[in-house]
Amino acid sequence: MSPEVIALLDAIDVNMNKTGMDIINIVLAFVMFGVALGIKPASFHDVFRKPKSMIVGIICQNILLPALTFLLTITFKNWISPMIALGMILVAACPGGNISNFITSFSRGNTELSVSLTAFNTAACIITTPLNFSFWGKMYLNFAEKRMILPELDIPFWEIFKTIVILLGVPLVLGCLCSQYLPKVANALKKPMQYLSIAFFIAMIVLTFGNNIDAFMKCIRYIFLIVLVHNLLALGIGFGTGTLLKVPYKDRRTITIETGIQNSGLGLVLLFNPAIFDPVIWANNGGMVVITAWWGVWHIVSGLALAYLWRARGRKEVPVL
Repeated sequence: MSPEVIALLDAIDVNMNKTGMDIINIVLAFVMFGVALGIKPASFHDVFRKPKSMIVGIICQNILLPALTFLLTITFKNWISPMIALGMILVAACPGGNISNFITSFSRGNTELSVSLTAFNTAACIITTPLNFSFWGKMYLNFAEKRMILPELDIPFWEIFKTIVILLGVPLVLGCLCSQYLPKVANALKKPMQYLSIAFFIAMIVLTFGNNIDAFMKCIRYIFLIVLVHNLLALGIGFGTGTLLKVPYKDRRTITIETGIQNSGLGLVLLFNPAIFDPVIWANNGGMVVITAWWGVWHIVSGLALAYLWRARGRKEVPVL
């Protein structure tokens, strides 16, 4: 990437509409209710009775992804700017996104494991996100010989509470109760909710891209390639680690999706908080913002594509090799 293109990318000012973010959150809560219609409360017992897959998922999300993202930024340090690299590290430091629960359900993975991993990693991100961003961000700046001061990340408690309780907990409980006590209603709603969820996600992609089309079109080739490689790395970490450690194939799908779907919305909340990223000091952080924003679009595309591939193949759980 030429210095001119890097300068152009870092200077981009992405406009993320707060109303649009609120609408997306409402849609996610609706989708989560649809996912929960296929869950029986008793199914969570297996997740904690046999915690191997849960532990593997936590390691992939909180240790392997940030560490290997750091190695990726060092490998491409001559082709990306420090802001782009820090944006990649920030995304890797965020917990898994809520849409992973729907995508796991659609791919016929272990939905209970997905919900458990999302809840745990989201709660833990108050510690893990600042820790990973600070540690790997400083490592990158040292290895890349860049002189910058990283801000101290303060994860907003309300964002975590909203994600866990409002967007995840309430729809999950309502969906599980419907499945448990109104099975006929749940069965009647499953298919329509699934199709509506896919339609909602496609609409989200169009709206997110449409609101920022001018910004993305300036450097879309470079953004697309960087996020594509990074996302493939994340998906590969999940599937490769699950395969290496011989977790059940159904759980392997879940871990792959959980590692490849990041809560880039949290990353944007942090980037747009002037108390964290001072606009004077971080005046040219367009690279961070664009990478984080495009992740929010691309992981929906890649996640749905992978889920559709698994679903289309009709592959059921097989004995671990």
